[in-house]
Amino acid sequence: MSDLWKFEHAAFEKGCELICGVDEAGRGPLAGPVCAAAVILPRDLEIEGLNDSKKLSDKRRRALYDIITEQAVAYGVAMVDEKTIDEINILQATFLAMHQAVDQLTVQPSLALVDGNREPDFGAIPVQTIIKGDSLSANIAAASIIAKVTRDCFMEEQDAVYPQYGFAVHKGYGTQAHYAALREFGPCPIHRMTFLKKLYGA
Repeated sequence: MSDLWKFEHAAFEKGCELICGVDEAGRGPLAGPVCAAAVILPRDLEIEGLNDSKKLSDKRRRALYDIITEQAVAYGVAMVDEKTIDEINILQATFLAMHQAVDQLTVQPSLALVDGNREPDFGAIPVQTIIKGDSLSANIAAASIIAKVTRDCFMEEQDAVYPQYGFAVHKGYGTQAHYAALREFGPCPIHRMTFLKKLYGA
């Protein structure tokens, strides 16, 4: 059994039966939604190559996405759009996406392991935060992959709508090419205006 299950095993020993991992993708980009996923894997399921989504190639992430969605006990995924991010701020939008993802689970977990050090409120479900949890917990790693692939696919679809920005390449993050496109074309409807204050004084 890999070390990715150590946090889960500590919880199993305390009587928790169903444990979900929760993670997000897209807190930092200048455009598009923030996406969160919640995943409950079968106990001790070993998925070869499972790791923090940021450490994997796009091809590997997508292959793991298929394995995770096929084998998970349950999973949920939710996106909160750029307008809501601008209205309530990125942290609250992230918590909202996480809450919506957990709400989609077809079974209620006895514990939610959440990547990071900020604790969302999932009502009756206890929460344990884990810094760098996406490389320390199997369930969080699985959630990070579901969130990342879902958001990447969405941004690729937006690239067809707004081809001048290069969303298919940088997924909305603030690359040199993205800033150059913003200077040339201005923002489009899926840009987060609160993230563009330096450019536009929003």
